[in-house]
Amino acid sequence: MKKTIYILITSISLFCISDEKKELLLPQLGDRVSAAVSSSEERAIGKEFLKQIYYQAPLISDPLIQEYTELLIYRLSEYSQVEDRYFNVLLIDDNSLNAFAAPGGIIGVNGGLFINADNEGQFSSVLAHELAHLSQRHFARNVLRSQDSNLASILVMVSSIAIGILSNNPNAMAFGPAFLQTQSLRYSRLFEKEADRVGFANLVRAGYNPNSMGEMFENMNDLRRLSGDLPPEFLLTHPLSTSRINDAFNAAEGISEDGTKTDSLEYSLIKSRLEIRYEKIPSNSLRYFNSLVENTRSDANLYGLALSHKVNNDYKKSINLIDELINKYPKNLFLNTSKVEILTEANQFEAALDLSNKFLEISPKNFPLSIAKSKLLLQMKRYFESEEIIRDQILRRNDNPELWFLLSEIQRSSKNIVGYHQSRAEYFLLLGQNEEALNQLEFALKLTKNNFQVSESIMTKIIKIKKELENSRGL
Repeated sequence: MKKTIYILITSISLFCISDEKKELLLPQLGDRVSAAVSSSEERAIGKEFLKQIYYQAPLISDPLIQEYTELLIYRLSEYSQVEDRYFNVLLIDDNSLNAFAAPGGIIGVNGGLFINADNEGQFSSVLAHELAHLSQRHFARNVLRSQDSNLASILVMVSSIAIGILSNNPNAMAFGPAFLQTQSLRYSRLFEKEADRVGFANLVRAGYNPNSMGEMFENMNDLRRLSGDLPPEFLLTHPLSTSRINDAFNAAEGISEDGTKTDSLEYSLIKSRLEIRYEKIPSNSLRYFNSLVENTRSDANLYGLALSHKVNNDYKKSINLIDELINKYPKNLFLNTSKVEILTEANQFEAALDLSNKFLEISPKNFPLSIAKSKLLLQMKRYFESEEIIRDQILRRNDNPELWFLLSEIQRSSKNIVGYHQSRAEYFLLLGQNEEALNQLEFALKLTKNNFQVSESIMTKIIKIKKELENSRGL
């Protein structure tokens, strides 16, 4: 079982700027920073950090939410100063409000950030702040300040960041801030202010309401008051002052709100989707969204009610409600993919397949819909077609462990045991579990004695992993 961890690289202490006309001045990063940690070293550090997160953190395995978040981050990055726009976006399965940025283009988002941000502008204000940490290379500059640019030491530090603080540990909240302080892992106030300033400017350039950051601050402040003696970790390490809220709104004064982006339909649907995910008692979700729909028959409330009926196994009502929304937005991929999921769970396989095929013709290889179709075909025991879809997605997302895990499950169901062990090995490699990967490949090798080509490929992989293990032990 994966253990719930709090990601403690950077918190969401946002924005401080007094003049909206102030020119956006970026620091001269220069050779000193690159000498401390080069861009290639940052990518290597990020790769090791990813292994820690994949192995320890509970992740949200939801292609609809994943694709939305990725696309939003890439759109925001177009208005940022990030030079290398290759990102690994991690959705942390935790309903507390948090987000983080790590070297190598890693951005993590808690499910709770969606829930606690009222709209896409507020949500984007946090992401813009995290992108600024990356563009300003705050991690490398922290290393430069620490006077320790030894890569092995840095890897140890990054691994320490990913250590899980168990949620049922009574000393966890007291331990967290002390750990951060002693390891000098928090960004300085100067770096946070810089990320605030750069993030705010880029958020406005991206077309979002300039008041979004101030509104997000107010949400955080309300959350702090409601949390009592046990506020979220980020509020313990980065207290939110009234002056920061005022500064955020003051900075937005005089900036026109005309033409700013409105809340997207998908964002409101994701909020409802996650609220159902974090409600442990399905009947509570049904009561909650029924009451909301009675007061306001909004798109988000109808969607939430549709999913509530699904988790309560009332598929007829669920389909009727999702159809009401699809009649309003007939070409919306998010809604139609959701309907494919509902039809699949209701064992209406042919209807689900027709719908997925229809929209894959319009949007070929769409990630969420492709995964939904693959899982549908798996249910229909059409294993070859199911595997083919996942292999095609892996060509685009080769570093996604969940895809390798799903592929291995399909292969196990189709009795392709050699393929199962090979795919499971790739999964373990992405988790940094090289010994486990080696075991899987050795199992596969025993089954391929009469197939020279396959056994040769497996043997080459085994030799490579053994060399990597020897090198790591040599460190």
